[in-house]
Amino acid sequence: MQAKHLHINPTVTLNLMKSFTTILRSGIAASAIVATASSVQAQSGSDDVQQLREQIRLLDQKLRVLERKQEIKDETAAAAPKPVAVAASDGRVEITSGDGATSLRLRGLVQADYRWFDSANEPADTFLLRRARLVFEGKFNNIFSYVVQPEFAGTIQILDANVNVAVSPAFNVRIGKFKTPVGLEQLQSDPVAFFNERSVATNLTPNRDVGIQLQGDVLNKTLNYTVALLNGVPDGGNNVTGSADFDSDKTVAARLFATPFVNQKDSLFTGLGVGLAVSLGDYATASGRTGGYRTDGQQTFFSYDASVVANGQGVTWSPQGYYYRGPLGILAEYVASSIELQRGALPVREVENFGYNLSVGYVLTGEDSTYRGVTPKTVFNPSAGTWGAFEVVARVSGLDVDDSVFSGGAAGRFAAPNVSASKLTAYGLGLNWYLSRSVRAGFNLYQNKFDLAPDAVPAANALIADDETAFITRLQISF
Repeated sequence: MQAKHLHINPTVTLNLMKSFTTILRSGIAASAIVATASSVQAQSGSDDVQQLREQIRLLDQKLRVLERKQEIKDETAAAAPKPVAVAASDGRVEITSGDGATSLRLRGLVQADYRWFDSANEPADTFLLRRARLVFEGKFNNIFSYVVQPEFAGTIQILDANVNVAVSPAFNVRIGKFKTPVGLEQLQSDPVAFFNERSVATNLTPNRDVGIQLQGDVLNKTLNYTVALLNGVPDGGNNVTGSADFDSDKTVAARLFATPFVNQKDSLFTGLGVGLAVSLGDYATASGRTGGYRTDGQQTFFSYDASVVANGQGVTWSPQGYYYRGPLGILAEYVASSIELQRGALPVREVENFGYNLSVGYVLTGEDSTYRGVTPKTVFNPSAGTWGAFEVVARVSGLDVDDSVFSGGAAGRFAAPNVSASKLTAYGLGLNWYLSRSVRAGFNLYQNKFDLAPDAVPAANALIADDETAFITRLQISF
């Protein structure tokens, strides 16, 4: 017969020896009492007691050695580095240290469009790679984090490159290139907006800039504040290269956004957010003047004359808000922008432009609509009978340019009324199909109506000669 080997658990043995030692000590104590009380106890009994005491002493010594060995083993296990974790989900890859304090995450975004235009004055129908990005995110010691996001579609550039120091949830410091804290829709992540293209109101809100920013959540996370000191970019502007400022003056941007009922999960207004943002700075040279305003179809419908430069103060302010409840989502903002401009040696004039946006979305399949997008309950899988999520969206937006830019005659005006419109009203309808958490198809129809300056006659083949109708389809992968 084959011998069976008995495996002894050191921890169990240690506990048994402790119990046995306790029992022996109790037994010896009882024996000693009996030995003292009995006058007839033989001398040999005393010898037995001494032997038992010696055995207990030896066992106690062995027990202490075993206890120390176990302590060393536990200390060694605690000091050993925990294994690095690698996770992949929906195309996203993340590497995390054993203690979770350090991580590196790789994300990406690809947006491929087909664009159809109705008018002969508009560009040719075309396929377009709208965005192609890789996003590198990481953190160190649970305090320091960074983002590097290059853009490979169109002009290759670095969109974001910044370091964030999270001193506490109420106080963060960010340095580098990031989005200017002004426009509500502008601050929303590209893949999760209601429409393929942002509203025309974002023509007036600055985009990305270089500087330093303080931000945090206070009052039990019901109020977010952001204050930034930036180089300064014009309406809808973007510091493409992250280069040095065109002058020594800086722009201050500040934003307060309140979600007063966010902690009341059963409230009708849990998804309500309201805020106010403002930016203020001095601008000079053509670098401080907007490059032009675009339609929903991304065609320029207004631009300043090449000889017009910024020369003075610029202010942008925007009341804004959203409301999300279940499958319903509403986003609204108003933007007012003023800038002091000059043409040649003519006097400086202040120009005031205004924009607005009201967007509504409803998820037909019942998923929640949020500022961070829609997460489908199922994925597209015809064999399993699942189709993902569907959302219908509608929007009305507009941009009103100061009529004074068209006054002064050919030598004094800031913009040509035969190629630039004074007002744009834009309507949009769309259907979003969420095939999975990472894949979305969008079908958007836009109608842009132009109003011209008084007595203006559009130039031949000018975009503003006819209203713009555009149909933009997009397949997007975001992970």
